Amino acid sequence: MLHLAKTGGYLAFNEEECLSFGRSLSEKYRNAEPFPHIVIDNFMEAEPLRAVLGEFPSNRNKDFFDREQERLKFQFEPNTIDSGVIRNLFAELNSRAFLSFLEELTGITGLIPDPRFEGGGLHETKRGGHLGVHADFNVNDRLKVQRRLNLLIYLNDDWPDEYGGQLELWDKQMQRCAVRVSPIFGRAVIFNTDLDSFHGHPDPLNCPPERSRRSIATYYYSAPEEGLVALPKRTTNFRARPGSTDKADWRIRRHHLVNDWVPPRLQRFAHRLFG
Repeated sequence: MLHLAKTGGYLAFNEEECLSFGRSLSEKYRNAEPFPHIVIDNFMEAEPLRAVLGEFPSNRNKDFFDREQERLKFQFEPNTIDSGVIRNLFAELNSRAFLSFLEELTGITGLIPDPRFEGGGLHETKRGGHLGVHADFNVNDRLKVQRRLNLLIYLNDDWPDEYGGQLELWDKQMQRCAVRVSPIFGRAVIFNTDLDSFHGHPDPLNCPPERSRRSIATYYYSAPEEGLVALPKRTTNFRARPGSTDKADWRIRRHHLVNDWVPPRLQRFAHRLFG
């Protein structure tokens, strides 16, 4: 467990504790299947997480994702939330101390946080919502860096399995779900975000209408020595589960086809043409 100590009214992780905690779990993380990951219960003290939950922003009049691949999902950027405790926690998840924990855990050096939390922050999914199985975008265009890790911390008290919302980690061939994780309060999941790190919670939530699936999400990057030009650039890549009614995301497949085969100077025109 990691602790946040008060320093003049500010909550901060201890770097030595972070280093030790990451080192103690590194072998388990790096040897996990279907790709490097770890599930940690009671990841940090409950009090700060309960404070975040108590100040979780309202989704009233807020836009949400609503398409076949992801539905009834709200996203709140930390820098837009009027809560000192929420901003404090996200600042610490981007801190030197926490990055040292992640580097020791994963063996990935030179990790870079995202101060704008692109795609991250607080997430909330309502009853009937879901997030299809996918591999994440691999390049942060604003920072010009490669995505390497996801951190999820769940905020759901009294969440029985029948509510759904279990995080699924699929094998690299998209043939089977290898790991299923219930999104219970205080549980963290950390995993590598490679082009074949397929994950999601693809079945519609079955929680009561007044409940929702809530989580903290932060993403981490590195600058590849060979530069981004050597990487096949990918946006979020949704995949249909075998034997399911999941819809293939043909728009994204066309997008990737253009990126891979059309000369860079013509790609903007091709994307407009093929939509």
